Amino acid sequence: MASNNSNNIVDLRSDTVSQPTPEMRARMASAVVGDDVYGEDPTLAELEAKTAAIFGKEAGLFVPSGTMGNLLAVMVHCSRRGSEAIVGDLSHIFLYEQGGSAHLAGVQLAQLRNLPDGTFSLEELRHKIRQYEDCHEPVTSLVVVENTHNMCGGKVLPLSYLDELVSLVRDSGLGVVRIGLHMDGARVFNAAAALGVSVERIARGFDSVSVCLSKSLSAPVGSVLVGSKKFIAEAHRLRKALGGGMRQAGILAAAGLVALDEVVPLLAADHERTKRIANSIDQLHSPNVVVDLATVQSNILLIQIKQPKLTAGQFAERLAVIEPEELLAGVTGSNGAGIVLKASARNWEFMRLVLYHQVDDEQVELAIKKLSYVIKQYDARWPRALD
Repeated sequence: MASNNSNNIVDLRSDTVSQPTPEMRARMASAVVGDDVYGEDPTLAELEAKTAAIFGKEAGLFVPSGTMGNLLAVMVHCSRRGSEAIVGDLSHIFLYEQGGSAHLAGVQLAQLRNLPDGTFSLEELRHKIRQYEDCHEPVTSLVVVENTHNMCGGKVLPLSYLDELVSLVRDSGLGVVRIGLHMDGARVFNAAAALGVSVERIARGFDSVSVCLSKSLSAPVGSVLVGSKKFIAEAHRLRKALGGGMRQAGILAAAGLVALDEVVPLLAADHERTKRIANSIDQLHSPNVVVDLATVQSNILLIQIKQPKLTAGQFAERLAVIEPEELLAGVTGSNGAGIVLKASARNWEFMRLVLYHQVDDEQVELAIKKLSYVIKQYDARWPRALD
């Protein structure tokens, strides 16, 4: 829990604000390093090999960000400029990666509507795939899923759905060009924790997976892209072109190794704390601010705004302010200071909270206290959602 001028600050904007653990800092300081562009950094090589083995893939590649990992996957799978990759319309790769697939790779992103559970219709996918039959059309070379799905509220894609998707793309004879399967697995370890299975099981049948180390795993920098040796060899070459060739990057990789060993086992506790906050909001029976408990599956909580006169941005701004009346009402920490709750809100119909392992039970209780007080304020102002 951070403090600023004695205020209690609970930062739930994203798990990207997580901090490296003391063990990570120690391992980083003592890491054995070399020049990775020459292939001589042993710590980085260890991270890449270990991550690949965890996912049941042949090789791995450390990259500075998940955005670069996804872009490299698109570039390798869609090696012909003018190719097409099929993605969900709420996917990170479509919404929040600056159109890099088109801008840098010359690849068109075709969209399928994401359903509330993070999936998209496989029947629509079947009809969306385009091959060489019509010379007017681009060639579909890749299908991408996101797991867990950020903008759908941290949804975990069902294993049965993933299996059916793999079967559809692999076994249905959809065309003469082999279609690649990539998983944007920025938070795939959260999916594994929620399902109680290994990430290898989740990634089964997928050609490549990009996993982020700097979100809920709390390493300071980096993602790892995994796949076959041939795939990674090409991604390694393209990484250099994108400016991702790093030198003594084992300092960063050391934190990733600690993340895999020590932080991954803690993810289930993050999920339980997320559900605790969701339950507290649900028990208020607010007409203005609600959560759907059945959809809370991982470390992301979407809080829906039902009051037309209230925006998610206004809600988030209010949570970051301490009013004098709050202190009198006892909305404080054990130190008697007020609570600042940082949340994520853009032009959405919901506000997002994201937990990570450094958000402990004390911070959860502070968040619940602040949320409850502010929501009751809104309910006193608007007894009905449509006021």
